[in-house]
Amino acid sequence: MPLPLRPSILALACFSALSVHAAPTDLNTRIDTLVKQDEGQMIELFKQLHRNPELAFQEKETAALVAKALQAQGFEVKTAIGTTGVVGILRNGPGPVVMYRADMDALPIKEATGLPYQSSKVTPWLGNPSQAVMHACGHDAHTTWLIEVAKVMSQLKDQWSGTLVLVAQPAEEILEGATAMVNNGLYDFAPKPDVLLAAHVSPVYPADSVGLREGPRLAGTDQIDVELPGIGGHGSTPHVTKDPVVMGAMAVMGYQTIISRMVDQSKPAVLTVGAFQAGVNNNIIPVSATLKLNLRWYDAQVRERMIEGIKSVTSGVLVMNDMPADYQAKYTMKGYATPVFNGKAQTELAQAALVQQLGADKVLPGMPPLMGSEDFHMLASPYPDTKVLFLEVGSGKPDVYKNLVERKQLPEAMNHTPGFVVELPAITTGARAVTATLSAFFNKPL
Repeated sequence: MPLPLRPSILALACFSALSVHAAPTDLNTRIDTLVKQDEGQMIELFKQLHRNPELAFQEKETAALVAKALQAQGFEVKTAIGTTGVVGILRNGPGPVVMYRADMDALPIKEATGLPYQSSKVTPWLGNPSQAVMHACGHDAHTTWLIEVAKVMSQLKDQWSGTLVLVAQPAEEILEGATAMVNNGLYDFAPKPDVLLAAHVSPVYPADSVGLREGPRLAGTDQIDVELPGIGGHGSTPHVTKDPVVMGAMAVMGYQTIISRMVDQSKPAVLTVGAFQAGVNNNIIPVSATLKLNLRWYDAQVRERMIEGIKSVTSGVLVMNDMPADYQAKYTMKGYATPVFNGKAQTELAQAALVQQLGADKVLPGMPPLMGSEDFHMLASPYPDTKVLFLEVGSGKPDVYKNLVERKQLPEAMNHTPGFVVELPAITTGARAVTATLSAFFNKPL
């Protein structure tokens, strides 16, 4: 059953008509007023989404909520793009096509925040019939922003001209959702974007601020499953088996030398083995083991070297264990995204708009290039000339940035942990920041 959406969230507020060429101060005042008057409904919606998280490609209730909200604001809406993706288009005369993406999916984590709106949801996932689910990366906030942005931009149609495309994307956490939408007809419905914007919560900034920086922002990434073959048997006779658990352990340790000995140390790279799956019982040597790897990189040659290294180490482990030649490892390439770079022109334009909307003291320098990854920019993969911008919206307590700068101290609960919390002022900050940035892209086309 779709999540209920309050009529107040769908209602179109009345407003006085202003000139499309009104002064920036007038526009910023209107954005601020419109968003803040919706603060109560936005926080209620955010809490509702937080209590009802959905995993990658399972975001049916969230997608239905988004589609209903966009339709209520006059958007042309298409659903089920890339399984559960939603796209809304608001055509408002001549001008640029600006796309804004919000991701919807949650994570297979048991929440431990203690919040009164904490998730207690469980769902089937990868063989577990009762996997706990949590919004541990802020996608509930992102979806809330998208719904509010749709409302405010429709109320401000006299202030901009062009075509606004809003994308509610599935499966960002497994880095497959954006590509799935492109491959499943996104651009049969939506026009080519001139600019693509995404915003993401960041617990290292206070919840009333944003972070922005030109240049490399997020690493490229690959998700790879390595299945090691074995010859199973009884745990009492390992000498007549080929134990994939032991081979998997050898591979995990061998992979550590890829970064330390095979990759140029001046080039950032990360290789993580996030899961090791093998066997079901104490005294049974299984017939296979699966290692789930995650790679992070900025240089495509580093990526290729890591993939080559994984295959070399894995093959070496099989040879060391005298595996027959017809027993070969299987490699499954899953989620993939290239690095994210913020171009100079779009960064400067956004920064000016954010300073006008939030104040100069609330627009903080973005972090140095991070090894985290995103896939939103893969929405523009068919169009290399689309300008891309990634904006960080603070979601932390008031002292987090000061603690980071002065004490080199990170918040206790970062993204992807059971205690991760989006502080509530981030809800209005994100909506204001995104709306102001989108308005700037329309009124000063790049």
